[in-house]
Amino acid sequence: MTTITLMDGGMGQELVRRSGDEPTPLWATRVMMDHPGMVQAIHADYFAAGASLATTNTYAIHHDRLVKVALDHRFAALYDAALSEAERARDAQGRGLLAGSMGPLVASYRPDTLPPHAEAVAKYAEVAAILAPRVDVLLGESVASLAHAAALIEGARQGAPTKPLWLSVTVDDEDGRKLRSGEDVADLAPLVAGVDAVLANCSAPEAMDQAMPVLARFGKPFGAYANGFTQITSEFLKDSPTVDALSPRPEMTPDRYAEFIMGWVRQGATLVGGCCEIGPAHIAAVAARLRDEGYKIA
Repeated sequence: MTTITLMDGGMGQELVRRSGDEPTPLWATRVMMDHPGMVQAIHADYFAAGASLATTNTYAIHHDRLVKVALDHRFAALYDAALSEAERARDAQGRGLLAGSMGPLVASYRPDTLPPHAEAVAKYAEVAAILAPRVDVLLGESVASLAHAAALIEGARQGAPTKPLWLSVTVDDEDGRKLRSGEDVADLAPLVAGVDAVLANCSAPEAMDQAMPVLARFGKPFGAYANGFTQITSEFLKDSPTVDALSPRPEMTPDRYAEFIMGWVRQGATLVGGCCEIGPAHIAAVAARLRDEGYKIA
């Protein structure tokens, strides 16, 4: 019987919906100050839906993002808040893994904004060292280029040499065989020798269909967690975007998303879940399908 690690779904969109606050460039981070306990409740809902892993709400906690909104003095406190809310949800559930999210520096989907290599390595090393003692695995998310992958991997290994590391890339929505940078996903091969698993995230589910055979060739555990956006718009690729520049796909129902996931699982994926606009109902539908088809959820 194949065992599947069922990851959680998106955090940021759930926070926008539940808080009722106007989204800002740092909405998912700021909410931990304005609505303490809400992140924990979302983690709890994903566990209740059947997820076996919670991804910490640390994706955007980077100095370069906090400085812009005069919150860099809260850097350590925000990490502690995010980790504590994830830990409390896991402890209340009595099971589950924690994945420490390390999102892109400066901006998502923008390989052109990556800092110089040495600077990026140092920033990722700092984040990895903070996360490692309190999570089961480090998860580098939305990696958009080969240079981004190289910096994140080197930094994570410097900051937490023995902690398992999963690398998750964001691929072109029209051609899942390419990164957002336009580089071939296959060219990650020399880099992913230094990670424990490789995934794709925050791209269209159809693009993940194309990415799976490429990821499978790396010989590592692999998988995907897609988003439910219609597209990544040009407005969202500007400096300091807000999520209201993106629109959800109305046809991406829980059952429809579960169908995509089962396609990846049949290709050998063992790490699956959801990203932006994929909520607890989607994860519940995936869990039900996995069990119905004889898979074991870790």
